[in-house]
This record gives sequence, C-alpha cells and structure tokens, in this order.
Amino acid sequence: MLKLKKVAITGGLAAGKSTVCRFFKDLGAYVISSDEIVRRLLSPDTQLGRQVIQLLGTEIVQGDSLNRDRIAEKVFSEPKLLQALEELLHPAVFDVIEQTFEKIAKEGSYPLFIAEVPLLYESERQGHFDLVIAVSAPETTAKQRFGKGEAFDQRMMRQLSPAHKAAKADYVIENSGDLDTLKNQVTKHFHILTQAS
Repeated sequence: MLKLKKVAITGGLAAGKSTVCRFFKDLGAYVISSDEIVRRLLSPDTQLGRQVIQLLGTEIVQGDSLNRDRIAEKVFSEPKLLQALEELLHPAVFDVIEQTFEKIAKEGSYPLFIAEVPLLYESERQGHFDLVIAVSAPETTAKQRFGKGEAFDQRMMRQLSPAHKAAKADYVIENSGDLDTLKNQVTKHFHILTQAS
C-alpha cells in the first residue's frame, strides 16, 4: 500500500488557500484546517482556552467562546503578546494535525492528506510534511478579498512575504484568474500528488 502523502497548503492572507482546500476535498482528499482547529481549541473550558484567557484577560471571553476579533485587536498591536499566543497555539494545532494524520493513514480510505497551515514557515513546521503547496495571489486581489486594508498590512507585516513562501514551497498554485482556472490547477496537482511515488 502506498504511504499517504501529508501535504501542507500555505500562502499569504486571502490568497485563496481555503478555496484550494475545498477543491482538494471535492476530489477526495482529507482536509484539515489549522484555523478550524484553533476555533475548536479556543473555548473557555479547554486547557488552552484558559491559558489564552490568562495571557490576554477575561475581556476576550464572550459567552461560551473566545472572541477572535478581540484577540486579534489585542495581539496585532503588541508583538510580544502575539508571540506568546503563537507559542501556546502552534504546538497544540500541530499535535491535532499529527494525531489526525495518523488516524487517517491507518484508515487507508483517502488518497491524500491536506492541512491548511497559513503560518507554516513562520512556525518552522514545514519539516512535518512530505510536500508544501503555496497558494499565491496578486497583492491587490488579496487586499480586496480581505476587505480591511489597514488590518491586512498589519497582519502581512507579521508573515513571510507570499513570494518568499512560494520560493520555499514544492509547488505553487497561482490564484490570479477565475475559479475554473484555479480548479483546473488543483485537479492537476491532485493527480500529480496521488500518482505512485
């Protein structure tokens, strides 16, 4: 039996990573998103959630969840707080990805394992994957999609540039055209990645 390939999808803000992942999922890949994992883990009644509340204060709690907008407001203006938050989040997220991969690999029912990890290179976890695909989009397009100009620039300053991510990746998917063009690229990559290695 072929070894299940573990592939990370990364790229800049609003480059279209989630859309690319959706297309991979439609083709039969197992897809996991680090943002979704963070959403699940960031609850006031999880150990991680309590650590984040301790770090950032009770004003980030909203009912039975943590308000991500308030968290972002607090950390993106204070680099040290952001670093402390990432030091809590990244190990927890990669633990979930690893445990899920092991489970999916044992089941043997998927041709490909895809993890959407926006801060893959920033967290220096690229070595945990067999291959990396960077999704790239023109900055003007990404900015329009993101919709909050100032916040976009502020967040991009905390990341490696999309060009840098693309240069480090094994494959690059250019998201500068329409959805059909993007889907065709994903389909092509899916076939390359699922062929016998």
